[in-house]
Amino acid sequence: MCFHSKLSKKAQTLQHRFNAKFANIEIQFPETYNAFQYPKTPVITNAASDKIQLFNWGLIPAWAKDDTIKKMTLNARIETINEKPAFRNSVNNRCLVLADGFFEWQWLDEKGKNKQKYLITLADNEAFAFAGLWSEWADKSTGEIINTYTILTTEANDLMRRIHNSKKRMPVILTADNETEWLMGKAPRLLNDNLIALQL
Repeated sequence: MCFHSKLSKKAQTLQHRFNAKFANIEIQFPETYNAFQYPKTPVITNAASDKIQLFNWGLIPAWAKDDTIKKMTLNARIETINEKPAFRNSVNNRCLVLADGFFEWQWLDEKGKNKQKYLITLADNEAFAFAGLWSEWADKSTGEIINTYTILTTEANDLMRRIHNSKKRMPVILTADNETEWLMGKAPRLLNDNLIALQL
């Protein structure tokens, strides 16, 4: 799964890497994100692929009566997005979730009482994109339009099976040449072989 991500790159660097623009170039990011705080993080959507926007982590489907579902939609298993009510109306709403790392905890005992934290990055520490889905939700109590997203997960590769040894899952990290294809509705090509893990 993916609940803690890292983004240390500056806005200008992200604009160059993803060929898209922020509305506000002076934006500052926290270096790490905790999904359970439902933060706004940089994304690029298929509806505006030339813009980097800030969406809330935790997808709220358009039909939701309130936002409580977001705690269950931080991640989405790619194998079941067409079946799950929370995601099936958003499968054509593709997005790139920008990052340069994420954190995972290895269980050191059967119940996970002792854990070892790892930072996973690309070998060259460059920025990359998680594959995501997004949704637009209207808060009926305030009239506010809230844009949200989920990060897709898949079966872990060899590296992540050793680290995420409780669930054996990992986020879908796209290859750079597959990012535009993902936004256009094509299948993801996973960047699995260029990851490194740093024990923290």
